[in-house]
Amino acid sequence: MSEFRFTAHILGTGITPFGKHRAIRFEDLAARAVFEALDEAGIEPGQVGTVYVGSVFGPSGLAARLAAASGLHNASVVKVEAACASGSVAAHMAARDVASGAARYSLALGVEKLSEVFDGPIIPELSDREGVLGLPMPGLYALQASNYLHQTGYAAEDLAEVAVKNRANGAANPIAHQQSAVTRSEVLGSRLIAEPLTLLQCCPMSDGAAAVLFGPTTGADSPTGVGLLASSMAGGRGWPAPGVDEQWGMGCVGRALDELWERLDGPRRFDLYEVHDAFTIGEILSIEALRLVGRGDGVQALVDGRFHVDGDLPVNASGGLIARGHALGATGVAQIVESVIQLQGRAGDRQVAGATTALVETLGGGASGLDGNAAALLALAVT
Repeated sequence: MSEFRFTAHILGTGITPFGKHRAIRFEDLAARAVFEALDEAGIEPGQVGTVYVGSVFGPSGLAARLAAASGLHNASVVKVEAACASGSVAAHMAARDVASGAARYSLALGVEKLSEVFDGPIIPELSDREGVLGLPMPGLYALQASNYLHQTGYAAEDLAEVAVKNRANGAANPIAHQQSAVTRSEVLGSRLIAEPLTLLQCCPMSDGAAAVLFGPTTGADSPTGVGLLASSMAGGRGWPAPGVDEQWGMGCVGRALDELWERLDGPRRFDLYEVHDAFTIGEILSIEALRLVGRGDGVQALVDGRFHVDGDLPVNASGGLIARGHALGATGVAQIVESVIQLQGRAGDRQVAGATTALVETLGGGASGLDGNAAALLALAVT
């Protein structure tokens, strides 16, 4: 018997390769992930009660069309948009439906086709401060990186080690957008995007879909052998806030963490972590926001090898957003799928040895004047 108390079982998962899929329709991309998850679970589409679709730039009416294309005709379908956290928020809501009894089976689906929308970085709303200043997300994260390096005294070159590690992990991930390892010199020598961040320190703009089916903990065991211990979500608050000395986004993640600890009856350590690393500095700040290391200690932990697959804090064994790719609405669900693969011991050369627990963290940004649109955390374990 497992020592854990679960709120929902994960009955099935599905994921497509991340990359450029211009020739594939939204509906077909999503259906591939949905059918894979349902097949693993042994559940018919008509048995699914609720569906939450994470997508940021999908067209109007997308969720209903995706449900129809996947045969989910009896489900209540809702589109969820929380920037980069859309998929993980969708999963949080689906699991909540199962835990509360609102639905016996609930599906979290994330899908995005950024290749149809952008040729470069995501452009902020022109009416926001960032839009007025011409400050897209690479610029915002570059400011974070510069501020962090100034406060801690680390060198800009140290951040490159995040990309080196994650690209090495991605080289062992068959669905990753970037499947080639890179050296520190290659990362630092790539084109400057926003000082100090170079091209290889930024995630690729990806297309992809991922799905996770949640079901009750009573009755049959989980076919995947993995369940959800708890999940949490925090919305953004005003930022910068008077008297608050913290990097953008860290407060949002911290509030979600406090809520998670309440649901788990206190802090826990996990065997592996899938965190939001749209840019190299993002991984460092995520780990510090999760209080796994002290404030300002993230780079040293990275350099010491603690975040590697064989370290004591394995981070982004999938390759993270930097290697797997960042298909916004699908990212959080893909993080869950990777965690399930790891807990099943099926991750091959990127496997975290003996992993029985995992934590997923995704931060959604982009709302001007807030410390994030939303942050979502999901704690998983072997059942």
